[in-house]
Amino acid sequence: MSAAPSEARPDARPTRRPRYLFIRILEACNADCFMCEFALSRDTFRFTSADFTELLPKARAAGVGYVRFTGGEPLMHRDVVELVRAGTDAGMKMSLITNGMLLPRLAEPLATAGLAQVIVSLDGASAATHDVYRRSPGMFDNGLRGLRAAAALGVLPRVNTVVGPHNYAEMPALQQVLTRAGVRQWELSALKLDRSISYPDPDHVRAVCDPLYTADPATTLVPLGKRFYGDTPEEQRRYFDASVTPRASGPLCHVVDDVIYIDGKYGRTYACSCLPHRADDGAPGGAPLREGGAIHLDTPAFRHHAAHFRERGPQSCGGCSTTAAGYSDDVARLGVVAPWQY
Repeated sequence: MSAAPSEARPDARPTRRPRYLFIRILEACNADCFMCEFALSRDTFRFTSADFTELLPKARAAGVGYVRFTGGEPLMHRDVVELVRAGTDAGMKMSLITNGMLLPRLAEPLATAGLAQVIVSLDGASAATHDVYRRSPGMFDNGLRGLRAAAALGVLPRVNTVVGPHNYAEMPALQQVLTRAGVRQWELSALKLDRSISYPDPDHVRAVCDPLYTADPATTLVPLGKRFYGDTPEEQRRYFDASVTPRASGPLCHVVDDVIYIDGKYGRTYACSCLPHRADDGAPGGAPLREGGAIHLDTPAFRHHAAHFRERGPQSCGGCSTTAAGYSDDVARLGVVAPWQY
């Protein structure tokens, strides 16, 4: 009998599921979000059309089916529509995550170029709160308007919400706003800062937020993945006591089999969208995007990096997202996942 894949070849990718390719195409941003390292950045780096053209055949060969542009603010990239079109023409399902400010005027050209999914960041149930959290007047209204416009053009509308002590009590109202707006997917991601996050009353968090996840999905938008404070008593203890967000359940993290994240500016690749933001703790820090001047994916260095977190992520990762954790657990239980579940 042959050994299990993780025993025989710990650097192998034991799956044929379509991969997600994340690309940070710029770091510039027009928002001033208090929790973000790119707030109001005027960084000049741009991932170029030539880079993307070179990357696409390598991505196809690596099993990529989904491409998501991140930033910074991707809609500030002057070639974003052309990049979406290039990916669509290459057979990729294209997605991007945006603060929404520029989405109303770009929704139509993006949809025409083939954008399949748009993700807007919304943290409050109204402009009175969201625009304060993001320190950007007009962002809430533009984000919702852009989501509706994109959905009317056939683009799957999703919202990502950063939730913490400042706004968790607004989540039931935001759930109703997004349900009425026709949003189809919703991620609640726990606020992550370089310090502990303190909730005065964890029982109140559970009382307010548990019903978000147990709502009837036939009538109400239900968040993706795990609860942002954890599904099990142990996950909740770690979150409320030590600010450790819920991880993939052991023994293995399956996200690293299905994700390639490219930090365009620094030319590094990672096996999860959360890993580029980790502090250096001695773990393998991704892999070079280029070797000998040419783009390469799935190099030995990348596979070594992925294998480390496949085996150790469920015990060591401190900044996992609810969607990543839920995705890994779905793979472990079912072996397959629905489209756009990451």
